[in-house]
Amino acid sequence: MLIQLLAWIGLRPLLSDGRLSLLYIATLSLVDTAVLITLILWFLRCHNESARRIFLGSRSIGREVRLGVLLVPGVVLFVLLTLTLVQNFVPWLHNVEENPLESLLQSPRDAIIFGLVAIVAGGVREEVQRAFILHRFEEHLGGAPVGLVVFSVVFGAGHLIQGWDAALVTTMLGVVWGVVFLSRRSVIAPIVSHAGFNVLEIVRHLSQ
Repeated sequence: MLIQLLAWIGLRPLLSDGRLSLLYIATLSLVDTAVLITLILWFLRCHNESARRIFLGSRSIGREVRLGVLLVPGVVLFVLLTLTLVQNFVPWLHNVEENPLESLLQSPRDAIIFGLVAIVAGGVREEVQRAFILHRFEEHLGGAPVGLVVFSVVFGAGHLIQGWDAALVTTMLGVVWGVVFLSRRSVIAPIVSHAGFNVLEIVRHLSQ
């Protein structure tokens, strides 16, 4: 529906030169974040469930933030190791030479805008969504482990535009962040870790 709405007001995903449009990606991602989180909160309210209990639990937010920061280097090393193994043993998974999202970073201004999207739509939206889905699986759909596997695969598939290797790594990261949420019962550490990793990826690209 949002894609159709953006098309109706004249926004297109591709520019005239074939590159992705940063305005389109940013608008779609941020509006989708607002809509998705609103729906999640509404669904929880319909079931008389506490969003604070489900997403924040009883742990100290400050402590969870620190944990999220500490997880970032581990996540970066995990991704580098996985990509190295892929390149050495299954190089055919690297089927996209240049990540199309990297074409969005043409200037410092683009990096700031994309960084905001990476934090809000990547860190906040995706981890709140993951926590909600894991909670629903745990309560009604066969258990949290089933939800962890199913949503991690879906999460990875959503990154196929970046290549099979990126989709594989993203699937594994989905498992990592899902396990962190299930063990901590708070979205704060996964949000901080996910957002931090995304920002470092942007910085890495700009420094190349």
